Amino acid sequence: MAAGGLAGLLPAQTQLEYALLDADTPQEKENLVYQYLKKMDSRERDLTVPELGGDLQWLNTEGPISLHKDLCGKVVVLDFFTYCCINCLHLLPDLHALEHQYSDKDGLIIVGVHSAKFPNEKVLDNIKSAVLKYNIVHPVVNDADATLWHELEVSCWPTLVILGPRGNMLFSLVGEGHREKLFLFTSITLKFYKERGHIKDNNIGIKLYRDSLPPSPLLFPGKVTVDNSGERLVIADTGHHRILVTQKNGRILHIIGGPNSGRRDGRFSEAAFNAPQGIAVKNNVIYVADTENHLIRKIDLELEMVTTVAGIGIQGVDKEGGAKGEEQPISSPWDVVFGNSISGTQEDDVLWIAMAGTHQVWALMLEGGKLPKGSDLKKGVCLRFAGSGNEENRNNAYPHKAGFAQPSGLSLASEEPWNCLFVADSESSTVRTISLKDGAVKHLVGGERDPLNLFAFGDVDGAGINAKLQHPLGVTWDKKRKLLYVADSYNHKIKVVDPKMKNCATLAGTGEASNVIGSSFTQSTFNEPGGLCVEESGRLIYVADSNNHQIKVLDLDTKILSMALPILNPEACDVPDNLPVQKDKITNLPKLPKSAPNVQLPSLTVAPGQTIQFLLKLTLPPDSKLNEEAPNSWFITAEDNTWLLQGQCLSGEIKDVSCQTIIPFQLPRSCLSAEAILAVKACLYYCSKGSSACMMKGISFSQPLQIASTNQGSLTQVELIHAFLTH
Repeated sequence: MAAGGLAGLLPAQTQLEYALLDADTPQEKENLVYQYLKKMDSRERDLTVPELGGDLQWLNTEGPISLHKDLCGKVVVLDFFTYCCINCLHLLPDLHALEHQYSDKDGLIIVGVHSAKFPNEKVLDNIKSAVLKYNIVHPVVNDADATLWHELEVSCWPTLVILGPRGNMLFSLVGEGHREKLFLFTSITLKFYKERGHIKDNNIGIKLYRDSLPPSPLLFPGKVTVDNSGERLVIADTGHHRILVTQKNGRILHIIGGPNSGRRDGRFSEAAFNAPQGIAVKNNVIYVADTENHLIRKIDLELEMVTTVAGIGIQGVDKEGGAKGEEQPISSPWDVVFGNSISGTQEDDVLWIAMAGTHQVWALMLEGGKLPKGSDLKKGVCLRFAGSGNEENRNNAYPHKAGFAQPSGLSLASEEPWNCLFVADSESSTVRTISLKDGAVKHLVGGERDPLNLFAFGDVDGAGINAKLQHPLGVTWDKKRKLLYVADSYNHKIKVVDPKMKNCATLAGTGEASNVIGSSFTQSTFNEPGGLCVEESGRLIYVADSNNHQIKVLDLDTKILSMALPILNPEACDVPDNLPVQKDKITNLPKLPKSAPNVQLPSLTVAPGQTIQFLLKLTLPPDSKLNEEAPNSWFITAEDNTWLLQGQCLSGEIKDVSCQTIIPFQLPRSCLSAEAILAVKACLYYCSKGSSACMMKGISFSQPLQIASTNQGSLTQVELIHAFLTH
């Protein structure tokens, strides 16, 4: 049993740490660690880790793993993490490098022990998304109740615990930034136990979750913005490591970077990003928060060139700044927005940066000028504007004394009386303001008064501190209505805040993480929306619905949500880092029962490139309910015209029959014939309330298409209505 948990390691490891500080050469350091291991190995009683519960859910494995059976004979690195935490994300490159150097054949296994901070992070599907989003390729266990965390008395995220081949605890490393020690401790532990013949070279059954996924046009889009004309959208296609510029109907104009991560300036075809997030666009220039490269990039759409304007490509620890942009190290920039200096003659002469990695808001001077409470600054300088660098929820009249907790979204309200930056401060679950007159940082909604309590989250509509949010990642200001919209990410909602009254209310989303495109805002659902923007006219909000891999559109006039952008350029359906592409999606579609009726629809005249929205409305017999555990789905086929299906989304879930399901379909830009038939099919499983009988029913709608060469308008809607009868 682990006597006193990690505290049992403390006396011996502290002694080792002090000795390592005095060691001059790598050889001395290795000898000190070797002697430490001798001492730990000969202890009368091992500090052992208790077995993980057999009922826990595992990812990236063929089944549950036993620490003491399956991992006997391995050196194990346990990574206690939670996927919202920027410090945990900063540790992942170190773990990637370690598993690149040592495999399970060499005797090393890394196990992620996911110990959630937020309730939303306890849900396996959300952890699956994080494992995919952050390219985690080692086993991960969902320790939702933090059982092992409490047993070992772990106290903060991230914490690494290194175990010997008997499950004996040897080292712990708390926080980020211990790469050298991690490699030193691991390599000497492997050497020490190999010499004693205690290391086994058997394979552990790794089965990567990402290998089971079909390709999609977008992968975890983090942010979206719209240019002043309202005609062009810019999307951070974060999981594909690229930036897309599209027309508002979703037609791709530019693909910049991707599908694999990298760090390269140059022409669009050769440029590379690493998990880009925030984007700001003005005319033909886009600035990008290239998050995992720790850079700010500039895209020139006229020259079709990408350059670096801030950051050096490795994570910075400087919390002051002041150097010229391309010489200034920065840390995990998450969002960017244009603003004005207080002395500048040019509009948009400052780029504000949400620097999530150091819990601050920074500025990049696009022209010479002055910031509130600051001195004159030269063009190109990059420096801290607000935030001490301590992770806290501290408001203060002096911007450098205020504290943020992973600021992840920014929006500007330059007009009076606001004249402020709105900040989505994710880890304190608040929205804050920074005055652009004097730099004062104030609370708007969420959180609580104690600046050190970062656990004051929830899902409560209300005013000021009575409102509760859960890890909001995005904000956008509606100039027309004088309202702020918030991506309340872990509550899977879009909220609206009136900054005058400090009132916060749900605008869209039910709070369930799913993908229902309902007939109204309140019936629709999202899955960890990460960013949003409102067009200049104030009619449409575009939402980066990250874990649904979509951009959704909210029409504020009609209060109807639609799935935006069928981004259906076939070349754009790349999959990152060599994910296998599903060659023939059609073979994976379900077969309808023979009794399924086939409804013939009237012929529809359409044009190449046009979008059809099928509105599917199915009614179950009275006293029946949908079996939500079953694979209720819609799918599209075109037996003699498979060219129609190129690059399309061919199937989707039906979660709820009480509201219509919207199925988007875009015709190819080059059509191979003037006539075609498209079939839209649905397969439902439902049970009678009074009995245990469960039925599988199907329906097929046959839609003949006449393809004209003239434009028929950008969007046409077709209703698909059917009521299933009681037998």
